[in-house]
Amino acid sequence: MVLAAGRGERLRPLTDRIPKPLVEVRGEPLIVRHLRALRRAGITQVVVNLSWLGEKLRAALGDGAAFGLSITYSEEGPVPLETGGGIRRALAALTPGPFLVVSGDIWTDFDFSRLSLPAGSLAHLVLIPNPPHVPNGDFGLEGGRVVARADAAQRYTYGNIGLYTEEFFRGCDEERFPLIQPLNRAIAAGRLTGELYTGRWCDVGTPGRLTDLEAELAQVQ
Repeated sequence: MVLAAGRGERLRPLTDRIPKPLVEVRGEPLIVRHLRALRRAGITQVVVNLSWLGEKLRAALGDGAAFGLSITYSEEGPVPLETGGGIRRALAALTPGPFLVVSGDIWTDFDFSRLSLPAGSLAHLVLIPNPPHVPNGDFGLEGGRVVARADAAQRYTYGNIGLYTEEFFRGCDEERFPLIQPLNRAIAAGRLTGELYTGRWCDVGTPGRLTDLEAELAQVQ
């Protein structure tokens, strides 16, 4: 699943006319980069959730055939259901079995084919070293288990890439809710695992970050 329903407030006025996943980096829309990477990883069925300017995403991506994929769209209406609610609404199209979720507004060279779900885990997160805008991180990582303790030896930031199971969302009865709610339940149960990724990753959330990423990539590509 590629999460693509957000408004992209911090990228305005750019996102007043295009949805954030269609913002281009080096001439390629963020979501197109994801779709190509998913296909290289052997994934052929993708769900994209829609809200703000969703019709533009539909027009740009179509049925996915241009990328060697089959794309299903999950409509959320004018008010997005937040990350947790958006994934829960799409569960029927995502299960059975574990499924990968990636946010449509990040840029990364992460290889999706490397992900696997450890036995007994409800979800498995890709964590990254803390970027400047998240100096204190989100979670600790101890022996492959994600922990929430503020005194964890090292804290990292959730990289908006993960593997999830349907069981992870049991008990989520609201239509609209943040992902942190079931994440905290899985942590409390000792059933949330993770790994650290130190490659290229950027949350393209502001004009400044977009400009910095373009400049960085111009030097290496």
